Amino acid sequence: MPPTDRPLWWDDLPERTRRPGLRSDLDVDVAVVGAGYTGLWTAHYLHETDPALRIAVIEAHHVGYGASGRNGGWCYDGFAASLHRIERASDLETARRFAAALRDSVAEVGETARRLGIDIHYHRGGSIEFLRNGGQLARAEADVAAARRYGWTDRDLRVVGRDEALGHGRAAGVLGGLVSAHAAAIQPALLVHGLADHLEQRGVSIFEDTAAMEVAPRRVTTSGGTVRAAVVVRATEGYTASLPRMRRQMLPLYSLMIATEPLPRSLWDELGLPERALFSDYRHLVIYGQRTVDGRIAFGGRGAPYDYGSRIRTGEKFPASAFASVRDALVDLFPQLADVSVTHRWSGVLGVTRDWHPFVEFQDGLASAGGYVGSGVAVSNLAGRTLAHLITGTSSELTRFPWVGRRVRRWEPEPLRWAAINAALWVMKSADRVEASRGRPAKRADRLWSIVD
Repeated sequence: MPPTDRPLWWDDLPERTRRPGLRSDLDVDVAVVGAGYTGLWTAHYLHETDPALRIAVIEAHHVGYGASGRNGGWCYDGFAASLHRIERASDLETARRFAAALRDSVAEVGETARRLGIDIHYHRGGSIEFLRNGGQLARAEADVAAARRYGWTDRDLRVVGRDEALGHGRAAGVLGGLVSAHAAAIQPALLVHGLADHLEQRGVSIFEDTAAMEVAPRRVTTSGGTVRAAVVVRATEGYTASLPRMRRQMLPLYSLMIATEPLPRSLWDELGLPERALFSDYRHLVIYGQRTVDGRIAFGGRGAPYDYGSRIRTGEKFPASAFASVRDALVDLFPQLADVSVTHRWSGVLGVTRDWHPFVEFQDGLASAGGYVGSGVAVSNLAGRTLAHLITGTSSELTRFPWVGRRVRRWEPEPLRWAAINAALWVMKSADRVEASRGRPAKRADRLWSIVD
């Protein structure tokens, strides 16, 4: 039987009818566009701060349709931009506090889900990034040294030798590993749907099948009516490019995922991963995986080409051949899986700013956040808390971090951005090949990031 194009995570959701769409004009205090993590976390913390607020969430498809219901379930303290850039925009102490806020967000996601009674299969088993050539090892050691500047200790992040790395998972060709304590595996669709259910129980309105035609300060024009609000929150992440005049604001890139059949205990004995540590290796073209609670491997990778004109397509429009490289990467990492069946394959859209730097902003009745570049599970929680403080005028350190209010530079017009993005993908693939063959860091990747920076 061929794999289904439906995300694995959706199989755990109860059968339900779609929420009604908007059918008339509406007046509220806060209108949130997008029923993913950013929008729902913002609504959650707004309601906690001021339960009297009238909040409506507008969603073009259904709750969790986008990356929030499709991602790899990596809840970790990653941030798309380097902390050096946070320091450069502020100072060292601010960068250290921001790093601590990222680490704390991993726990905040799990604790909030527990408090709200949402079972998201949260398991804080940390992460292991296998180091499989000299280039990866050298880069990991340099990155750990840099992290020390921002407050990470050996308890947080460390490079380990081959034997200890293999104790986490018996991957092929391992020289060592980069181990982080600040990572948890989750079931991402259960989180986004659980947040939506909780908000509805608290009186927040959620309208599905309601496309936003235009998002403006204090007004959202939708397919079912106009929503007027004191504050509009644009939480559209990778789908921002589909809005009028926003095609160059945030680039939509794709991550592709597969899930295996449930694996027998004998095979798990060969693979390891006893603590459900999130796993990857340290290549430039990112891969990521987790051991699910029902004994599968959910595994994904970047590298799908950018479509001209920021066109957005769904998983059903990716041919089976597009997922072959993801499966090949998994089998390369764990050759024991060569004969295992793949039951699910799907894609998700990432939001990428021109400088690959996430942002939070609020001005003149319009708030927004995004640009997580695939690291949004924990960061979107931090963004939601920050937006709630900005909107309600709550004084806190969160609103003073330098990702707040930063200018988001627009992407170049076509065909320049098509050529640049696909050239960058080629450079990262090429850098991985160089490191694998020569055993030292590929300078071409550093040159690429210096251009972005």
